[in-house]
Amino acid sequence: MSQADTSHAEITTPDSDSGRVAVALAYQRFEPRAYLRNNYMPPRGDLSSPEGVGPWKLRCLAQTFATGEVSGRSLIDIGSGPTVYQLLSACAHFEDITMTDFLEVNRQELELWLREEPGAFSWSGYSQHVCLIEGKGESWQEKERQLRARVKRILPIDVHQPQPLGAGSPAPLPADALVSAFCLEAVSPDLASFQRALRHITTLLRPGGHLLLIGALEESWYLAGEARLVVVPVSEKQVKKALEESGYEVRDLRTYTMPAHLRTGVDDVNGVFFAWAQKKVAEDV
Repeated sequence: MSQADTSHAEITTPDSDSGRVAVALAYQRFEPRAYLRNNYMPPRGDLSSPEGVGPWKLRCLAQTFATGEVSGRSLIDIGSGPTVYQLLSACAHFEDITMTDFLEVNRQELELWLREEPGAFSWSGYSQHVCLIEGKGESWQEKERQLRARVKRILPIDVHQPQPLGAGSPAPLPADALVSAFCLEAVSPDLASFQRALRHITTLLRPGGHLLLIGALEESWYLAGEARLVVVPVSEKQVKKALEESGYEVRDLRTYTMPAHLRTGVDDVNGVFFAWAQKKVAEDV
């Protein structure tokens, strides 16, 4: 857990403080491999149908990066979890990528993949699918080599701290872009905490920079092995409002309704949202 400068701490209620402590404790039981099985292996990890949730997320990301507007030198992935698929389209557009997670077990899982260790979770199916969508003639092995080369560091993060990466972070700040998938709503005990966490990560982004945010719609819990994690249910309208109140122009906001055959009992999610938002540049006074 990264330490923030407490002199910049925000005023919070005892209830919200205790809620965040409870969330942090619950995550100590999080099992990365169980989470990956539940969400990134069949049926949810079946990429053969274009109607599936995996292809939908990959298309949203690929189409946004294909605009050429989301690019620069540095990108930070907020709350990476044990997954890398969210960066497969990003890695062609940024040479310095920082991955982050609150949990050491997730950071260790990412290290296994980056080092190509035996037993690392295989993302080759996702890499192949992204290459197919992008249509550049690139092999999935080239795609993975590029991503591994451009991830420069994996850092602890706490989105509930005003300085989520702590003081003196080795990540280049402010970043040109942020990506975050299934993080903010999954670690926030209430909507106010979700909104604060969004404001906190926004401090890591330069004015004019871009945020690509993926998350669960109307979900209140999910399973990761022994852990049953509480999620703050958010709607499309609430996501849009939170982004606007955090100083973003919402460029694109899409939603996906989870079909019946992908409601597998590992959560109560109704759907997924994808938001492309651009941090506003303050007008000269």
